[in-house]
This record gives sequence, C-alpha cells and structure tokens, in this order.
Amino acid sequence: MARITPAEAQERAAAGTAVLLDVRERDEWTSGHAPGAVHTPLSALTTGSDLPPAAHGRPLVVLCRSGRRSREATALLTARGADAVDVIGGMGAWAGAGLPVVGGGADDSRPTP
Repeated sequence: MARITPAEAQERAAAGTAVLLDVRERDEWTSGHAPGAVHTPLSALTTGSDLPPAAHGRPLVVLCRSGRRSREATALLTARGADAVDVIGGMGAWAGAGLPVVGGGADDSRPTP
C-alpha cells in the first residue's frame, strides 16, 4: 500500500492532483480538518456508502486521526478500483508538521490509542 507524508499530501491537494479524503467520524471532523478535505467516515465506507461527488474518479489521499483507519480505508478503496494512498500519521502528524487545520483542530493533534 502506498503511503505519503502529510507534506506530500498537502502538496498533492494544493496542486489539484488529488483529493484529501478524511475518514474520521463526524465529531472528529468538526473538531478540525485539513483545508479542502472531503469527509466520508470509514464506518460509512465499510457499509458500502459511495464517495462524495468531489472524490469520484480522482486520486485520493486518505487521512484519519493517527493513520490506522486511513490504512484500512485505503485498502478498501484500492480494492474497489480507486487510486488511493494513505497519509502516514494522519491528522496528528499533519498538525504536528505545522500544516493548516480548519475548525476546532486542538483534538486532532493527539493520536488515538
């Protein structure tokens, strides 16, 4: 499975070559997320929900809080034929690298147990 750093993820999203897909749950999303990211919880993907329209047919850069769920989502999406890569360390690493966070943000810097 392909994995990239948060800085590489931001570069791809900023260049428009990929869509940031945040697979955390709604409360985590509202506490803070990467600018321009689209939201679909892993729990929805595992029950067969489709991706948001902005993510259809586009390369995906998948992130969660610490990286565990994004790896699972990346494997699931890749098996469905999507071009998806995982962001190493998730939003915790994103915030730790000083990359922008919109929304609440403070809780996103702590990895899940």
